[in-house]
Amino acid sequence: MAGAILNLINGVWKPAQDRRTLKSVNPANTDDVVGVFPLSGKADVDEAVAAARAARELWRLTPAPKRGEILFRAAVLIEKDKGSLGRLVTREMGKILPEGLGDVQEAIDMAFYMAGEGRRMTGETVPSELPMKDCKSVRVPVGVFALITPWNFPTAIPAWKIFPALIGGNTVVFKPSSLTPASATRLVELIVEAGVPPGVVNLVHGRGEDTGEYLAAHRGVDGVSFTGSSAVGEALAKACSGPGKEVSCEMGGKNPIIVMDDARLDLAVEGALWGGFGTTGQRCTAASRVIVHEKVYDEFVERFVAAARRLRVGDGLDPSTHVGPVINEAQMDKVLSYIETGKKEGARLALGGGRNSSGALVRGYFIDPTIFVDAAPSMRIAKEEIFGPVVSVMRARDLQDAIAIANGVEYGLSSSIYTQDVNKSAIAERDLDAGIVYINAPTIGAEIQLPFGGTKRSGLGRREAGGRGGSLDMFTKWKIIYRDFSGRLQKAQIDKD
Repeated sequence: MAGAILNLINGVWKPAQDRRTLKSVNPANTDDVVGVFPLSGKADVDEAVAAARAARELWRLTPAPKRGEILFRAAVLIEKDKGSLGRLVTREMGKILPEGLGDVQEAIDMAFYMAGEGRRMTGETVPSELPMKDCKSVRVPVGVFALITPWNFPTAIPAWKIFPALIGGNTVVFKPSSLTPASATRLVELIVEAGVPPGVVNLVHGRGEDTGEYLAAHRGVDGVSFTGSSAVGEALAKACSGPGKEVSCEMGGKNPIIVMDDARLDLAVEGALWGGFGTTGQRCTAASRVIVHEKVYDEFVERFVAAARRLRVGDGLDPSTHVGPVINEAQMDKVLSYIETGKKEGARLALGGGRNSSGALVRGYFIDPTIFVDAAPSMRIAKEEIFGPVVSVMRARDLQDAIAIANGVEYGLSSSIYTQDVNKSAIAERDLDAGIVYINAPTIGAEIQLPFGGTKRSGLGRREAGGRGGSLDMFTKWKIIYRDFSGRLQKAQIDKD
């Protein structure tokens, strides 16, 4: 049964002003309508931004520990609702249920972590060069933030943005993906239940190309945090550069796993399976490239293909499923097109390569796990982000060759090396041009207590998640305070007569 999904503006749940709507459907079964949500227009965005601006003074002056208490209550409420919210994520986005529950767990972790920052949001107190004078730095809010999130992590990524923004004293207008509005709305409902005042969190639904773009460029918005494709993020950052807004864009990836000749192949195969086909390959950190030392290449390929062949494709709510659907028909067509490109480029198709429409799967967007072997680094399937269950396997002569292949793309989000040699792992840590490096683990699995983001076309601006060096630096700005209690004019850096 489809449910009505609404916008939240100044504490009131309401439809779009012109009453236009869209449907959210289950990608595993398109007959299943998850909900009907508003297609918001400019007037809705204007109203939401105005509400956020009106609420910002009260929220800014709420002591950070009190803001943290509200976030702590939100964490407890999300934790209690984890089972039902995880099932909603799986139904609406398609990932298997353990991953849907993991998506929600990330939101819980971030809420608890940022709640603690309410009593830990440190600056510096340093000595002055002058007597009877002190010097300190403090974090203050940026203002009103536009938060624009994707569909592949419909509760985790919103939580990465909403909770750091709130603990920093900002108010927000949140525009989730039009493909996962129900999951995002349930998260906001729980945040409101925790006691966030009206206007502090506002939610507007709609398409990215109109609602999202208008929100990001809005004159009443002081900062923008975006997660999505590199092309959209780069255009958004350019559009926001003139007004001087704070901008963070977490974007795409073409992430490599390097398998050295001394690696434990059983562990490397397991990591490549999880990295390449977890979330059906629909992660910005997915391991879509595996670069294998030529001495173990044939054995690795044999083991990898055999293991991937055992993966079961199906509805993510079915406990026996390993790989769910891709998000929609357009994404399915894009992935299938890349598979055809790989064949034409001369890579050898070792597994999969087509849509799976057997039985009940005919009502969903299913693609079999696909492996290309003997791929060349110059091929499009080895350079461009596909965002689906497609992995390209390539040969490398040695560690230096493997690192050169890994770095030879326009992305630099996540990377991995499997080796038992501490010296090789140290060289990889140093030389891989990526924001994240894993050793003897796949390219997915970042934890929320450290910053998340990449180099090159994978990221612009501040990093997501974490505390210092990550979200707190995005959602606060520094104020430096000098207090002179000498009762006389003192001149710093001026020689005395």
